[in-house]
Amino acid sequence: MTPLALALPTLTAGDWIGIALLALLVLLLAAAAVRLLRRKREAPGPEVPADEIERELEREARALPPAAPPPERLARGATEEDAVEALRREPPPPPPGVERGPPPAPPARTPGAAPEGAARAAREAEEARKKEEYRRRKEEEREEKERRRAEREAEAARAREEAERAAREVEAARLRALEEERRKAEREAGKTLAYGLEKTRGGFMARLNALFGADRPVDETVLADLEEVLFTADIGVKTATRLLESARERVKRRELSDPARLKGALREEITRILALDGQGARPLAVGAARPWVVMVVGVNGSGKTTTIGKLAAKLQGAGHTVLLGAGDTFRAAAGEQLEVWAGRVGAPIVRGKEGSDPASVCFEAVQRGAAEGKDVVLCDTAGRLHTKAPLMEELKKVKRVIAKAAEGAPHEVLLVLDATNGQNAIAQARQFHEALGVTGIVLTKLDGTAKGGVVIGICDELGIPVRYVGVGETVEDLRPFAPQEFVEALFQ
Repeated sequence: MTPLALALPTLTAGDWIGIALLALLVLLLAAAAVRLLRRKREAPGPEVPADEIERELEREARALPPAAPPPERLARGATEEDAVEALRREPPPPPPGVERGPPPAPPARTPGAAPEGAARAAREAEEARKKEEYRRRKEEEREEKERRRAEREAEAARAREEAERAAREVEAARLRALEEERRKAEREAGKTLAYGLEKTRGGFMARLNALFGADRPVDETVLADLEEVLFTADIGVKTATRLLESARERVKRRELSDPARLKGALREEITRILALDGQGARPLAVGAARPWVVMVVGVNGSGKTTTIGKLAAKLQGAGHTVLLGAGDTFRAAAGEQLEVWAGRVGAPIVRGKEGSDPASVCFEAVQRGAAEGKDVVLCDTAGRLHTKAPLMEELKKVKRVIAKAAEGAPHEVLLVLDATNGQNAIAQARQFHEALGVTGIVLTKLDGTAKGGVVIGICDELGIPVRYVGVGETVEDLRPFAPQEFVEALFQ
């Protein structure tokens, strides 16, 4: 129960007078407020702030004498002075039309509250900074991982492209190597001997095959036909007579009863002739002497200079060092032709002026070969017609001079013969052999003639081994002569 309620039963007349005075005071204050508001509306002037009005009312209220408190404000046992003091402490009522709520309660403050709030704010700020830093670091790590992944992918793509390019290059190199090997094999193989003897088989051997293909017994009629074929061939009279007499002897002994056996007997006899009765034919062999001097002779147009170039290529391919001597100083462009071959095979060459002494050129070539330690010296020589005595004398002189340049030289005298000359080639071989002592024969242009049988007559009449046969234009077409292979190609 409030103090005012406790005091109501004890109110006196004086108390009620005090209450009336208090009410009057309130009415006066309200009237003063109304007057102030009316003056503000009626009189122009600056607007008076509300807090200024409130302060003015408070001053007027303090100027009035304090009224007696109402009985309900008096607590039991409280005096009137206590009630007046309580009223004095209360704030004045708000002016009419102004509502004033309870004053805001000040925030509860305890000792150390402000520092604790600042620390909490600092902690929150530090946590926010760390979170932001962590987020940024994670973002950077993610970007770095993405960058590295992109780099790895690019590197892998480059590696794949490089591997594919390398694989393509390896495959292309392999294909080129295979193609080069195929071409090399074709070059090394050159034309087959059977191909080179195709025209010869179409001439001499074609007539023999026609004779042997007849289905009749071997008698004097068959032998007469055989004699005609042999003597009209380019094997020479001596060789034709030898083959015919051998066939007659075997027919008399009844060893050849049919054409097939007769053909076999001729084949055996031709093989024996080409093999020089077991002595055998072999290609050019380089002996122990250094340099090994080879003197190459032959008439103009036989392919002598070209044969020298092909021999140089073959010898260098076999691992020998070669030097060329351009001793054919009488034929125009002979030196230039040999120089072209020297450049092609990579061999040095000794040349003299056109019309100079062939013997001196060959002498210089042999001496240079000895000084430079060359394995082989190939000396070209003049090739005017063999029927002219001065040519043979010139060649004899060249041979004597070469012998002075190196002991035992020349170690080989090669005679180059044109197979298209037929029996005339046998006559050439005989005269060159008588003048120079030919040690080997090269039979060229065998693929361009039907007179390939001339090799049989050369071996039979002169007993000179055939070193090489030419069946084409390339180096590989100069083939080492093999009697058995030659006979098989001839009778194929």
